Amino acid sequence: MEEIQVPPYFICPISLEMMKDPVTISTGITYDRENIERWIFSARNNTCPVTKQSLTSIELTPNVTLRRFIQSWCTLNASHGIERFPTPKPPVSKAQILKLMKEAKSGEMQMKSLKTLRSIASVNDANKRCMESAGAAEFLASVVIDSSDALDEEGFTSTKDEALSILYQLKLSEDGLRSLIASGNGEFIESLTRVMQRGSYESRAYAVMLMKDMFEASTLPALFSSLKKEFFAQVVRVLRDEISQKATKASLQALAHACPFGRNRVKAAEAGAVRVLVDLLLDSSEKRTCELMLILLDQICQSAEGRAELLNHPGGLAIVSKKILRVSKVGSERAIKILHSISKFSSTQSVVQEMLSLGVVAKLCLVLQVECGSKAKDRARDILKIHAKPWRNSPCIPMNLLSSYPF
Repeated sequence: MEEIQVPPYFICPISLEMMKDPVTISTGITYDRENIERWIFSARNNTCPVTKQSLTSIELTPNVTLRRFIQSWCTLNASHGIERFPTPKPPVSKAQILKLMKEAKSGEMQMKSLKTLRSIASVNDANKRCMESAGAAEFLASVVIDSSDALDEEGFTSTKDEALSILYQLKLSEDGLRSLIASGNGEFIESLTRVMQRGSYESRAYAVMLMKDMFEASTLPALFSSLKKEFFAQVVRVLRDEISQKATKASLQALAHACPFGRNRVKAAEAGAVRVLVDLLLDSSEKRTCELMLILLDQICQSAEGRAELLNHPGGLAIVSKKILRVSKVGSERAIKILHSISKFSSTQSVVQEMLSLGVVAKLCLVLQVECGSKAKDRARDILKIHAKPWRNSPCIPMNLLSSYPF
């Protein structure tokens, strides 16, 4: 069969394949819609892949003339096995989204309109961005807030569940996430907390994942300082229930963003976060999850309440010590930092003896012999010096490690 040479101007500069839906961006370069949408919306780039110039607009203009040329060329070369692709459907418009949102304000049409919005969002990233620019995020947040009063014995209404799933599916920009924080004069955060309290497993997962995204986008310390005890109680509950791996990581990240502010460490400790984290660490081996748990434990143990909770757990000190040199450099540094906090501020005689009998002292001596970061070594050395008198001559420390004990 004779090889067919595809005209070079039919080729997408990104995929190097023939374009099916050519669109032109603000720099005048034409790309296949799917590829340039992925470049702009999924990868969050704001430059032209070919010219490297900044985009003055993210509007994609259909290159209808080129598409027709390509389709005609495919028809002419059908005998060579070239298939003519169908004319692509036009992308959703802002007017369509506004019409659907208006219809969704009617009780009878609300669920149908929400399902249509969800279907539109699932098509591609361009639809998601169109929905965001039309104010869909604020509208969906209002549905979640308003439906918080419409409860039955099993939890929230299905319209709230639908609105939440769309909100998460939209993968909002940072500006969009910040607008959610301000929705309903801050009521949206409280509504998400109620979802975590009484919603279905799926809704609770969406709520905590959305909360995590909002916290990452926020630049307002006041947001974190104003979080209520109930927020920590419900996020810890999501953690404990292990709804899904994504929900677990989102819960850990949300708490890690919140804990450094105000009295949030104390609120997290009082919500039972330490006990849940220790229980999860006992069974967890996934690197990033373990790192997040140790980061969070370190933050909470900077409060007296957090340290007390760790020491009250039968496996608290043991699991923290066990994770040293077994997770990652970050994991080891955080675990040693936790032990350092315990040694400096909560080291009763019984705690000092427990650390010795559990092998914590031997592990710290081992840290001084291996590569694990200067900060970790400095803290390990400091712990050993603080308790040198009861530990240095103990038979619990193997002879090969005793030589590392700092004098």
